[in-house]
Amino acid sequence: MHLLLVEDDQLLGQGIEITLRNEGYQVDWVRDGKIALETLLTGSDQYDGLILDLGLPSIDGLQILSQIRNKGIKLPTLILTARDSIEQRVTGLDAGADDYLVKPFDIQELYARIRVMLRREQGRSQTLIHHEQLTLDPSSMQVWYADQEIILTRKEYFLLLELISNSGRVQTRDHLEQTLYGIDEDIESNALEVHIHKLRKKISTGLIKTLRGVGYMIESTIENKKT
Repeated sequence: MHLLLVEDDQLLGQGIEITLRNEGYQVDWVRDGKIALETLLTGSDQYDGLILDLGLPSIDGLQILSQIRNKGIKLPTLILTARDSIEQRVTGLDAGADDYLVKPFDIQELYARIRVMLRREQGRSQTLIHHEQLTLDPSSMQVWYADQEIILTRKEYFLLLELISNSGRVQTRDHLEQTLYGIDEDIESNALEVHIHKLRKKISTGLIKTLRGVGYMIESTIENKKT
């Protein structure tokens, strides 16, 4: 999952970025309101969620949120702020935020709110993803193959979810690398191939197809069933 973090506090932003990456998220961190707005207006479709501070240089976070909502950008948004009055929370939610977390906060609560926000957007809070002998539970990030639980790393899980959520469509190497890594994160030249190789060993050698020079895909149709 690819998140845009907009936070001008150096220590707090760095801490959030590191901990979220350790949890398996891809994080792009922006410190300025104007840059954040430009990033969202030109490339919001590459992100799964937005973590937005309000007190930012150049442009206030609420202005950013109002502008992207006016442009029809429905990116799930969690506000992080020290503004803790009821009126300020209502203002943030009315501006289009999906959730509102007041500083200081516990990092585990941040993880939980992000998971809930993303599940709500995907409409999968109580939905399993089934594909032949493979089952994914997005709410817990558990995976089963032939009724046996398969232990995946977070990057392996997010890679599998991206491929299976787009079955029948080729996912380019660049797109998959952007899904797994942030713009400032160093990527080994063969990192994606290593993750694909490990997935094939753990699940099925024939599940993920390679299109040389293009990317990867899972061919069959996904069947979603309510639990």
